[in-house]
Amino acid sequence: MYFFYMQLTSIIMNLRDKLIILNIIATTSVSAYSAPLSVEEYCAPGVSAPLGIKAITPLADGETYAAISNDGQSIEKYSYKTGQKTGDLFSISGIKGDLKISDFVGYEISDNGRKILLWNNVNKIYRHSFTADYYVYDTMRSTLAKVSENGPQRNATMSHDGRLVAYTRDNNVYVSNIDYKTDIAVTKDGVVNQVINGSPDWAYEEEFSVTNTMRWSSDDSVLAFMRFDETKVPTYTFDDYRSYCDNDPLGDLYPERYSYKYPLAGFPNSVVSVHAYNVDNRVTKKMDLPITDTDYVPSLEFDGKGERLMVMLLNHDQNHLRIFSVHPGSTVGKQIYSETSSAWLSPYAYQMVNYGPTSFIIGSDRSGFRHLYEYDYTGTQKRQLTKGDFYVTDYYGKDSRTGIHYMQTTSLGAINRNIASVDSKGVFKLLNKEEGTASAVFSRNYSYYLQTYSSANVPTQYKLFNSRSIKLADVQLNKEYANKYSDVPRMEFLKVKNAVGEEMDAYIIKPVGFDSSKKYPLVMSQYNGPESQEVKNQWKMGWQFYFASKGYVVACVDGRGTGFRGRSWSDAVYKQLGIVETEDQIAGAKYFAGLPYVDSSRIACFGWSYGGYMTLMELGSKQSPFKAGVAMAPVTDWRFYDSIYTERYMLTPGQNATGYNMSSALSYTSNVKGRLLIMSGTSDDNVHFYNTLKYASKLNSEGGIFDMMAYAGFEHSLGMCNARVQLYRKVLDFLNKTL
Repeated sequence: MYFFYMQLTSIIMNLRDKLIILNIIATTSVSAYSAPLSVEEYCAPGVSAPLGIKAITPLADGETYAAISNDGQSIEKYSYKTGQKTGDLFSISGIKGDLKISDFVGYEISDNGRKILLWNNVNKIYRHSFTADYYVYDTMRSTLAKVSENGPQRNATMSHDGRLVAYTRDNNVYVSNIDYKTDIAVTKDGVVNQVINGSPDWAYEEEFSVTNTMRWSSDDSVLAFMRFDETKVPTYTFDDYRSYCDNDPLGDLYPERYSYKYPLAGFPNSVVSVHAYNVDNRVTKKMDLPITDTDYVPSLEFDGKGERLMVMLLNHDQNHLRIFSVHPGSTVGKQIYSETSSAWLSPYAYQMVNYGPTSFIIGSDRSGFRHLYEYDYTGTQKRQLTKGDFYVTDYYGKDSRTGIHYMQTTSLGAINRNIASVDSKGVFKLLNKEEGTASAVFSRNYSYYLQTYSSANVPTQYKLFNSRSIKLADVQLNKEYANKYSDVPRMEFLKVKNAVGEEMDAYIIKPVGFDSSKKYPLVMSQYNGPESQEVKNQWKMGWQFYFASKGYVVACVDGRGTGFRGRSWSDAVYKQLGIVETEDQIAGAKYFAGLPYVDSSRIACFGWSYGGYMTLMELGSKQSPFKAGVAMAPVTDWRFYDSIYTERYMLTPGQNATGYNMSSALSYTSNVKGRLLIMSGTSDDNVHFYNTLKYASKLNSEGGIFDMMAYAGFEHSLGMCNARVQLYRKVLDFLNKTL
């Protein structure tokens, strides 16, 4: 359950990837904005977002970066010094030869810049994964070649020199030599719902954000990959009703059934092993590692020299992490790192790892806050890079010439993100000092960076700086976009006391045309999952502002369990999800209900995924102040959710039966007095529709009155068919009628 609302800037989702994708979508510019904004302009993807830069990739010369053109027809090269375009690396109109394409959605550039991997015709599998048609573009000849003629591929991964492309198809690993047009099957034992080679299973993709488990050595002589044996993982099956987004809306008279491996809490996970394929002799070896059937392997990388494999092992309770250095030829591994925790080890920390030529950097919460530590490859800690009551939320790398490390931190407060550096003497320096959210894409030599910045009041801006934080150029300031949304009320930040008197970060959005002498209904926006964050000083546009335009006060608090306030704050939910969070959300609601301009008799809560679960827990509390609640795609009992996420915070049902009973929303249905709207997609592979049906069944058995909407054929995000617009209109209509 990697957070539905939350932007995961702090997770390095795939450390091997050369392509840095910014989550930014272009929208249409308008010069005059006298008319009221529509629900689409508040909530619809692709309409409500600022202008951005698509698919930024720093280039090897250290002076330039690449990005996809606004029309999506080319890959353009830009100067880090000036922000000016200096040429095209690839253009659809410039392709020579018989093989052509009309579009592409992503790319990867070889280290020498001679080959570009392109892909199109994307078909989604789960939240992050997809199959596609992959091509290799030769920049010297301006020609295209297909990676394979035998059907769509998954996880195509180009070797450093661009000669080879590894990919998976039908759960097997292949290596394609583009020049010689050969396609070698590295594995042959892949079987759907039994064995997966080179790609993760559902649980790893969702909960470790792993999308590709293949890695090339620096000399491209070895391809390492992970193998998942799913045979002991129980199969989950649901009816796959077609939505009216499909080309054939009537579909089959008998709905298809979709089956996949989904480990519920307490059930077996995939058994994982690590293998190395030698390109020259075509021999594959299994690495000799102490992986038990219940261990996890959340990360696989080569070291900074590309000679040894760095394999992370995590025990089943997710409180003991080890890193092994393995020689792919001898298969022998040596432990070089170990860390334990009294609660859980955060993937946001240990996946923030960077393997350099002589040492590696890893994030850890051991001090109570997330900081960076440097180790050599014998396992000796060299130094702690950062210290203090703040979090390091991203690591950008090290300038080998100066010894300066670059990172993103919360040093200006938990709701802010700033770019910072630490030199070889340990001197910490902020590169940007504005409150808000800043991130960086550094040049390959760390001489420059492209900064992305926004705040609650400033839409996303892109600027170029040198490493001394001197501004070089404005790239995109989104002035027209800012003008368009200039009359929209913004988030105001404040501190609110929780159930035990501790301060919570909070925001409030007042209605359009706010009059302090009037009384307004209140909607509490919430998520509050472990280590999540909703109260953040960055540009936001969504349903919260749409509701404010319709006369609602919208407020939010980040209670105990959320992130970036120290581990003692997050660990308060360990083995008892939903308990203290409910107390804190209710405390926040009561605070806002006491404001002179809020009608305390007209309060609602609204959340999605974990936030939907919180809605149910709050309505089920005897202390609930809510007249109504909306639960989108909620977990209703943690025994119904996946093992990796649930057991990280709750252990197994066998280890913590009391905690599971206390944390189940089903335990409190008899207390529900407020009106409830529950909404879910029937094809949700993440939080199964079964959660909603079980909760509805329990309410029915107790004579409860509630509203329910099912989205046929929709998954967890309910993002197809422009459903979000209809969805928010429905929620607003429900609240207008019940508050």
